[in-house]
Amino acid sequence: MEVILLEDVKSLGKKGEVVKVSDGYAANFILPKKLGVEATKANLTQLKNQKKKEAQEAADLLEKMKEYAKEVEKATIRVTMKAGEGGRAFGSISSKEIATEAKKQFGLDIDKKKIQLPEPIRNFGTTEVQVKLHPQVTATLKVSVTEA
Repeated sequence: MEVILLEDVKSLGKKGEVVKVSDGYAANFILPKKLGVEATKANLTQLKNQKKKEAQEAADLLEKMKEYAKEVEKATIRVTMKAGEGGRAFGSISSKEIATEAKKQFGLDIDKKKIQLPEPIRNFGTTEVQVKLHPQVTATLKVSVTEA
């Protein structure tokens, strides 16, 4: 019997796949636990339409993130930091502070976890920081650190 999986099933397949299983396995495990439905013509058509819809939504999200990346790249976030002896930076700027300032200054809603900062910024000047907005879209955000 062919079954369309509604959820991931260990050692059988992932959600949305059409798999061939024995009649007993389908009748006693897959169907009662609502892990899958029988692969009828109507269900296959519904699966096809659902996959088409999901692909369109993913393409729309990708396009939206590309546009958002352009906005992010235009912005230069200005952050102030205290100076210690000899004009050296006292403290550091973390991804959390960058995300907060981006929201305050430009209204950019960037998650601090998406800001790829290998280590906190510890010097004055302009630094380019990578922001991973989408698995396929990475933007460069400029952060200008000045003396307070």
